[in-house]
Amino acid sequence: MTDRHDILREIERKLLWLACWTVHNANNVREKTDGLKIGGHQASCASMVSMMTALYCSVLKPEDRVAVKPHASPVFHALQYLAGNQTREKLEAFRGYGGAQSYPSRTKDVDDVDFSTGSVGLGVAITAFASMVQDYLGEKAWAEKRPEGRMIALVGDAELDEGNVYEALQEGWKHGLRNTWWVIDYNRQSLDGVVREGLSQRIAAIFGAFGWDVVTLKYGALQRAAFDEPGGTRLKDWIDNCPNALYSALTFQGGAAWRKRLLDEIGDQGDATRLIESRSDAELQALMTNLGGHCQDTLIEAFEAIDHDRPVAFVAYTTKGWNTPLAGHKDNHGGIMTNAQMDAFRAAMSIREGHEWDMAEGLSIGAHEVRDFIRSRPFFAGGTRRTTAPRVATPGPVWLADKALATQGGFGKILDALAKSDHPLADRIVTTSPDVTVSTNLGPWVNRRGLFSREKIADTFREERVPSAQKWWFSKEGQHIELGIAEMNLFLLLGAAGLSHSLFGERLLPVGTLYDPFVMRGLDALNYACYQDARFLLIGTPSGVSLAPEGGAHQSVGTPLIGMSQDGLASFEPAFLDELSVVMDWAFDYMQRDGAGDPDERTWLRDETGGSVYLRLSTRAIEQPHGSPRKDAAFAQGVIDGAYWLREPGPNAEIVIAYQGVVAPEAIEAAGRIGQDRRDIGVLAVTSADRLNAGWHAAMRTRKRGQTGAMSQIERLLAGLPPHCTLITVIDGHPATLSWLGSVHGHRTVPLGVEHFGQTGTIADLYRHYGIDADAIVDAAHRITVGRPIRLAVSNA
Repeated sequence: MTDRHDILREIERKLLWLACWTVHNANNVREKTDGLKIGGHQASCASMVSMMTALYCSVLKPEDRVAVKPHASPVFHALQYLAGNQTREKLEAFRGYGGAQSYPSRTKDVDDVDFSTGSVGLGVAITAFASMVQDYLGEKAWAEKRPEGRMIALVGDAELDEGNVYEALQEGWKHGLRNTWWVIDYNRQSLDGVVREGLSQRIAAIFGAFGWDVVTLKYGALQRAAFDEPGGTRLKDWIDNCPNALYSALTFQGGAAWRKRLLDEIGDQGDATRLIESRSDAELQALMTNLGGHCQDTLIEAFEAIDHDRPVAFVAYTTKGWNTPLAGHKDNHGGIMTNAQMDAFRAAMSIREGHEWDMAEGLSIGAHEVRDFIRSRPFFAGGTRRTTAPRVATPGPVWLADKALATQGGFGKILDALAKSDHPLADRIVTTSPDVTVSTNLGPWVNRRGLFSREKIADTFREERVPSAQKWWFSKEGQHIELGIAEMNLFLLLGAAGLSHSLFGERLLPVGTLYDPFVMRGLDALNYACYQDARFLLIGTPSGVSLAPEGGAHQSVGTPLIGMSQDGLASFEPAFLDELSVVMDWAFDYMQRDGAGDPDERTWLRDETGGSVYLRLSTRAIEQPHGSPRKDAAFAQGVIDGAYWLREPGPNAEIVIAYQGVVAPEAIEAAGRIGQDRRDIGVLAVTSADRLNAGWHAAMRTRKRGQTGAMSQIERLLAGLPPHCTLITVIDGHPATLSWLGSVHGHRTVPLGVEHFGQTGTIADLYRHYGIDADAIVDAAHRITVGRPIRLAVSNA
């Protein structure tokens, strides 16, 4: 067999079998130990198998990048298995420990995954932002020129219910989106039922409004040929007017049901009747399910006809469960074939028992021909396509000499200093923000480095001599990507830019800013970016209730806990400028690391693996410590490890105040007042509860494995405290952020923080109201019955 289309149909057949068998094996063959349903989506795989065959085995090039519909994961794994990039053992362990993942994962699968998917809609939208990043790199003089790839999403039609898809469409329109294909599996079913009539027209209208080409693939070659027969026009009209639910039901019922319905409704004892009666039940079923999304000829012709770089939406009509016993049934989304159905499917596929995983079983071609053909396809010919990029050295901390300044202002000054420099690191920084560029102190950076656009756009206000502090000019050289007010888009862009080294072979250091409370508005996309191991620096500012006049809607309480719990994200909350300088320099290096993951035996953190970094900053200006900036190595190491002693406690310490972030002045004042009556007071400056907590847990796990000397940073810091010492923790955020410190060595702990929605007022009003001011700390110390009563000093705060 030498005809390409014949081989593609054989591969399509094999992928359908392997995808369905992989799910069946996991649920009905493999031993279960906990009684839970394993799950899988055989019907969703079946509706995608033709499109994935056509794309991967005929159309795609190595530079193309693909986000696979989450529920089509078994098809993807089967395709990679045929290409030699996936193992049988991992397919047999699908959805099991160490097996192929339920949804394609860049970090947990061994095969060639471009974009992780799973949270529906996000894998779709990130392709648009990846295309924008590709355009950004293509205009940079320092970037190697490479062939432009298409960023392709294989989209379930129900994914188009997700709002972030439409936010991305609008952002793409604003940036002149190119080289993006979304191939929509229009099977007209979702988890709970069948979609409403007329959705395809709405889809076409929406995409068209944003400048996309829309290609509708409704009829396969068999159907188009039938339409040319006498009576074919009546058949086409019937298909076009048939409700989605009825079409699905008839597909499930099969050829005899099709025959009865068609003869009843368009039978004319003439041409239309003869067209129907000339086909057997099996042929009629094949004809009526020969939709455009299942026809290799139709698909390849449509894909290969695109000769431009405009974004394209392919609306491919399909049948959910195509060519399986589940085809068309409204309950088939999470349905899995019974053993009897699988036996029937096995027979139809000509698969012998015991040969289910054989590469050419049931085919008219041999295993070598299958693998040789797939490996000869451009997409697979060069092997896996993940790229790398060298690390860019950091210049060292940018020290600031301000006597009093907010960390948000310090962030802006550090970036401005980098922008003025000619250090290679500065060229790799790309900033972005959802419409709060100036109010998050990115303004100086943008004024020096400009905004990115492939087309030059002048600053009209400047040309018209209208005074403005902002130089808002766009050019190819610009290093800020302007975004609208959509935090999901921010995190998707950070995710795409933070994978540039792996997707496009060029290193970018993305920096994104947003108001700290609105981290939660984009939390799904933030988690998604971290799950892919994207690398970026996230600036959440202003944080806490310190933005007092703005009220609860603009104040953040729970974000420190997000920073602690989010995998792949090292969270810091520096109080002082020199701490910020150290953290930012470290962050730009940490974002580029890709080590083996061996823990640092000093902290037990796996810093060599690298990751993203989140800084929780404030607009509250505070006085800097005497002798700042502190440039000694021990100070810098403590900042990065998560904490250091601002005031080291004595051997008989009764109280230690541990603070994180902008409440440093309150903690310092309270320590001075308490110290008049309590012995050996200590003040612990926590810069990262996240890293302290992670190191503590890692050290405990290491001790359980027999390495009894393992000790984390926080264990060392608190080791010398006497048993009777009490920890008072304070943060402009949720008190649980630091309340765990008492568990390290069993010290009594009084956690202070904010637990409820904020309100308007002054900082003094709110700190007093929520009990995080100096008086509240002193009062907490007074209430601790560890000795003689404390004599309260008068507060001038």
